[in-house]
Amino acid sequence: MKISSCSVLALLMLGAISINVQAGQVRTDGQDIILSTKGGLKLETEDKSAGFQIGGRLHWDYTQDESDTVANGNQTLEDFDARRARIALRGYVNDFEYKAEFNIAESGSGGSVEDLYVKYKGFGDMANLTIGKQRVPLGLEVLTSSNDISLLERSAMTERYTLERSAGIKLSGRGLDKRFTYGVGLFEADGNGTNDFQEQALAGRVTFAPIMTKTSLLHLGVGYQNVGATDPLEEADNMNVEVAGAFGPLHAQAEYFDSDVGPQNFSGYYAQVGYVLNGGGSRPYSDGIFKRVKALPGGTWEVVARYEDGDGRFSDIGLGAIDAEQTTLGVNYYMNDSVKIGMSYMDGDSNTNSDTGNELRMRLQFTY
Repeated sequence: MKISSCSVLALLMLGAISINVQAGQVRTDGQDIILSTKGGLKLETEDKSAGFQIGGRLHWDYTQDESDTVANGNQTLEDFDARRARIALRGYVNDFEYKAEFNIAESGSGGSVEDLYVKYKGFGDMANLTIGKQRVPLGLEVLTSSNDISLLERSAMTERYTLERSAGIKLSGRGLDKRFTYGVGLFEADGNGTNDFQEQALAGRVTFAPIMTKTSLLHLGVGYQNVGATDPLEEADNMNVEVAGAFGPLHAQAEYFDSDVGPQNFSGYYAQVGYVLNGGGSRPYSDGIFKRVKALPGGTWEVVARYEDGDGRFSDIGLGAIDAEQTTLGVNYYMNDSVKIGMSYMDGDSNTNSDTGNELRMRLQFTY
């Protein structure tokens, strides 16, 4: 689905409002409504009992892919399109909140739903109940927003072993000191809401941060997922282990995945390290996931490297779901809180044959 001119105009108008209007508040004569222009458009009552917010993202990418495989020979592809273009609506009334996020376009397609759920928060921070299409709790990288990941694309391991989003019901929460988080839920196994809940996925994740200060972090996490299937030979049991840290400008993370699909076993891991330059401070962290690097006046630079090895989905470099290894290098420039410019280079080789592939990707990211 192509992006219409009206959609582009709407994105530009919303973006202009979010960047150019100075942060502040506009109050009604009754002093009961607050309009905030910081980080998007947000309208809420003064007593915080109800609110509404509109936002979105536009990731515009240039990519050049080259692969040399036994099946397809040497291929070179070049593209310039919207990797993601989304509109997001959020709101809350007392203890209930909702989110509806839609794809205007995504790598040549569009019109699909990302998040569409209602959450009940009346039990407090220790227990939130969410019903609808949402993120499935397994893994660190997959739960980190595409706006906030340090490399432009997630690892081949994350792409293979995680569901990302699916329709279901989830119970989640965090400890009073914010060091502990958990999430457990039952979801549709195919993730797209078309199989009438006949094939189900049970997933859970627990994290703990034994070190968590303003400048230092140590994060540990484990997760499990059972993905049902009509054919017992296609049923999958996935598990993962996470470790991550941030110490001043240095940050790192690694995940290991292991999966039993019928009688077969698959596994793989990635390890990633990054460094925030020119005094940008530490990479932010909250509720068991990393957030986006904060931009200083004049901008902030970040360099990142990742290595991965094992059974993964290496589609970005044209190799598909195989046993391979891949190295990725990236650099980001955070111009301000809304604009990021990034570049990455991925290079991989099959562990079982002579297949090779690489990708150069550049992105202009605009969030509001």
